[in-house]
Amino acid sequence: MQNPILQDLLTLSHHLGREDRGLAILSEGNTSARLSDDTFLVKASGACLGALQEDGVVQCRFSTLLPILETGSLSDQQVDDTLLAARVDPAAKKPSVEAVFHAWLLSLPGINFAGHTHATTVNQILCSSRAEEFSDHRMFPDEVVCCGPASVFIPYTDPGLKLAQAIRHETQAFIRGQKRPPRVILMQNHGLITLGATWQSVLSAMLMAEKAAKIFMGAAALGGPVFFSNENIERIAGRPDEAYRQRALKM
Repeated sequence: MQNPILQDLLTLSHHLGREDRGLAILSEGNTSARLSDDTFLVKASGACLGALQEDGVVQCRFSTLLPILETGSLSDQQVDDTLLAARVDPAAKKPSVEAVFHAWLLSLPGINFAGHTHATTVNQILCSSRAEEFSDHRMFPDEVVCCGPASVFIPYTDPGLKLAQAIRHETQAFIRGQKRPPRVILMQNHGLITLGATWQSVLSAMLMAEKAAKIFMGAAALGGPVFFSNENIERIAGRPDEAYRQRALKM
């Protein structure tokens, strides 16, 4: 019988890889899921999210990948060697180069799934001078409910180990300020990551972030977005009916 966590990861991957959603095409993006305190699943390098199958998923050890976040730098070959050494099955495919940041994010309390895409509309903003503005503000209630009160913003960083280190640094700062893990991480000139306890919460945050990007783009064309105040955000985030809706959406 197929592992239910693996099945959930495949389901999430297929949703994120639907080409009509414009989140990821070809081999763009990756997904992951925590199996235990020791291991996690991550998409293999070069696999396609929309058509991902069991043989395109790799089980990796946290204990092999997390220590390299403490290194000053490693060569590309050293990172590749570490990714291969992290596999539980030595015959499995090579994990995504972004498996390092997946390993760290899945070690956060309450985070069991992560998804990363190069969503088209989100990237239109992340490749512009207004990227950080989009990250720091919220415009409508569902954005707060699904994406949280703010996002982590990562200035452009070379993908791989350096990006994983930057994500750790900025996410730790976010947690110190917000007292909770983020739902959305935005990476300048790259894409976004969404996190959650369930695959549904990862998908909800991803879809809502893309909707928010479309609204931001439309509002920018009409004179500029009108952002929620901190009071607006705190009110939405604390409403009992919104908490009920989050539970109903398995967020």
